[in-house]
Amino acid sequence: MTSTTPEEPRVVSASREVAAGAATLFELIADPAQQPRWDGNDNLAHAAPGQRVTAVGQVFRTTITKGSVRENHVVELSEGRRIAWQPASEGEPPAGHLWRWDLEPLGPSLTRVTHTYDWSQLTDERRFPRARATGPDQLRASIDRLAALAEGAGGVSREPLGGTPGA
Repeated sequence: MTSTTPEEPRVVSASREVAAGAATLFELIADPAQQPRWDGNDNLAHAAPGQRVTAVGQVFRTTITKGSVRENHVVELSEGRRIAWQPASEGEPPAGHLWRWDLEPLGPSLTRVTHTYDWSQLTDERRFPRARATGPDQLRASIDRLAALAEGAGGVSREPLGGTPGA
C-alpha cells in the first residue's frame, strides 16, 4: 500500500518565456557541468566536465550537496528542444522519477521553457516526502536561474551563479 492519494499530483511543471535562444538554453541544460549553476533546489554540488548529453541511453553523473553520486539516465532527447533523465543512486536502477525540459522557440531570442518533475513511477515511499516537496515553485526557481545565466553576458561559462553551489 502506498501513502499517496489518487488526487495527489505526481507530475508538476512550471513555464515561462526566456529572452534567449533555445540553443543557448539547451547548452546550459544538456551540459551536466553547468547544471549546478542553475539548480533551483540547490541540490547539485558538482558534475565533471565532458559529459555533454547527445543521445538517449547516455548516463551522466552528478554529485549532490550531501556528497552522494547520482547516475542520470537520459530517456528523451530532441537536440535543442527536449531533454529528460531519470536519476538513480550510484549502481542502482532509476528510482521512478523524471526531470524533463522542453524548449519552444518563439523567435530567435525568445523561448518558452517548461520544466517538469514526474514522480508517478516512484515506488520507494522513503523518497515521497522529498518528491512532494518539489513543486512548481522549485521548478520555477531553476527556470529563473537558467534564464539569468542565458540572458546575461556570456551565457555558458564555468563560474557558479551566486557563489559556490550547495554552500
